[in-house]
Amino acid sequence: MSYVTIVVAAIVCLGVVTALLHFFSKGEDQPVAAPPSCATCDGTDSRCEQECMLEAAVKDIEYFDDEELDAFRGRPSDSYSDSEAEQFGEVLYTMRPEEVAAWSRSLTLRGINVPDQLKDELFMLLEK
Repeated sequence: MSYVTIVVAAIVCLGVVTALLHFFSKGEDQPVAAPPSCATCDGTDSRCEQECMLEAAVKDIEYFDDEELDAFRGRPSDSYSDSEAEQFGEVLYTMRPEEVAAWSRSLTLRGINVPDQLKDELFMLLEK
């Protein structure tokens, strides 16, 4: 074998070893993201919302000082009068923004439909 052949073979081997090292070490330097929790679900990830709904279904229902809304269980969302919708609004507009998603899940688990009059505001708050 000639000297040139040996040098070329060494360079090729060095390249293969470098490529293998890079391939197997890829991702070690990057931080591992924590999986989303129900506390961090913001409504943009439907899988997160679905998992949180399943999780909430096996726990006690969380109330937001809104027990009076249980009287509306099973009512269609388009059947509320404006004064009935105001009862929902009083709860919605007095809670912290981070509580809105949990309140919406609570209503769903309790079989309570949000009045059509408030759905736009609710969805807008959920998107924040």
